[in-house]
Amino acid sequence: METVEIFDSPGKGRGLRAIKEFWAGDVIFTEQSISAVVFDGLAERICHSCFRRQEKLQRCGQCKFAHYCDRTCQRAGWAEHKQECAAIKAYGKAPNESIRLVARITWRLDKEGSSKVSDMQLTTLDELEDHLNDMAEDELQEFKVDIHNFLDYWPRTSKQHTIDSISHIFGVINCNGFTVSDQRGLQAVGVGIFPNLCLVNHDCWPNCTVILNHGNQSAVNTLFHSRQRIELRSLGKIAEGEELTVAYVDYLNLSPERQRLLKAQYFFDCTCDHCKNRTKDDIKMGGKEVDGVKPTEEQVKEATDFCYQMLEKMDQARLKGDYHIVVKICREAIEKTEPVLADTHIYLIRLCSALSEVQAYLQSFDDAAEYSRRMVEGYIKIYSPNNAALGMAAMRAGVNLWQAGQIEIAHGMICKAYSILMVTHGPTHPITKDLEEMRVQTEMELRMFKENEYVYYSMREAALQNKPMTMLHEPKIFPLYL
Repeated sequence: METVEIFDSPGKGRGLRAIKEFWAGDVIFTEQSISAVVFDGLAERICHSCFRRQEKLQRCGQCKFAHYCDRTCQRAGWAEHKQECAAIKAYGKAPNESIRLVARITWRLDKEGSSKVSDMQLTTLDELEDHLNDMAEDELQEFKVDIHNFLDYWPRTSKQHTIDSISHIFGVINCNGFTVSDQRGLQAVGVGIFPNLCLVNHDCWPNCTVILNHGNQSAVNTLFHSRQRIELRSLGKIAEGEELTVAYVDYLNLSPERQRLLKAQYFFDCTCDHCKNRTKDDIKMGGKEVDGVKPTEEQVKEATDFCYQMLEKMDQARLKGDYHIVVKICREAIEKTEPVLADTHIYLIRLCSALSEVQAYLQSFDDAAEYSRRMVEGYIKIYSPNNAALGMAAMRAGVNLWQAGQIEIAHGMICKAYSILMVTHGPTHPITKDLEEMRVQTEMELRMFKENEYVYYSMREAALQNKPMTMLHEPKIFPLYL
């Protein structure tokens, strides 16, 4: 590989560093997975070949488990599914996603006859850490159950492997599996293994980001398909010899929470500058300053505790689908705590995020626009300028603002989102293409608005009446902790 090399990163073990200079938006490398599988809960809604979400999928006539967009996708996925299909049929059911992924990886390595499946692969699965010795006893017990079920599932006609080798692959997946998203990048739909990506170490303030490029499966002839692959993209200038890093956990979490998550999932203690110095933790839990006067620590703590309690209630209401109750809870919490808490307080941001999403779903666009705008204002003060989460939040706010008829602010927000996602996702990603269309549309509407506001609103109202707004997807259920 002409862009990166393996080196010993101080205190981290092996890592990757640049062997040339990169700038924001550059693709440092791309990589196809050794294998990937759809999550159990989405097996009937996501194509098992291209990982796209479709309204109607065709089911495999043999195993009755795998689903595909059409015959083209089914043919494209047959090489990987062939042995899996027979195994599921013989086993009587499909095992869980971890077992399916281990099996697919093992079949792939057996077929290649080597632990490397590509000349571009910098490391093998054998060389990756499995951290089995670091796992708690209850986790090991779950692993043993999966291994037992794997051995029952694995065909006697396939090459047999030792329990140690199978256990190692399970361990590698546990701490190195990469989440695969749908074609729009909006929902996690599966998991895969990308060996080179496994070498990229964590930093809470990284210089790279990873996105999934789904490739192109539109051609009828599968020879012209391009497989899904990850892209490691630069977030800013990276000097020759500089280590490449990505964030394993969301920076919106407080430093102790990020360290806890990293220790639990990836088995290391993060010692980056942002964790050591607890950078921005003060504003993430800070009070609101008005005319140079700040609330007392006791007032901030009381408001924080109240927000936490209301967030718990809100999550319960969302699980039940009681969205009007969600609105009531969020409003009450925001109205009571916004005089005390800073606009960067992560609980207040969480409330604004939830309220904006639910109000958009309920088509209360003025509210959705207001609270999504406030969410973005908080994100800007916390995240790095080219953070993908900031870009996605700005896109959401831009759409809400447009729906509310605030065309000037909407256009500015969509332009901001577009500039970020051009770096994090690139110009060919479906979301970036959508944003480009929105940017052109809002720019045209903004010119019309500046020429004659009355004509603009009249035409907008007529257009909306001729084409009624469609209901948005139901709001997602978020975990309590950011």
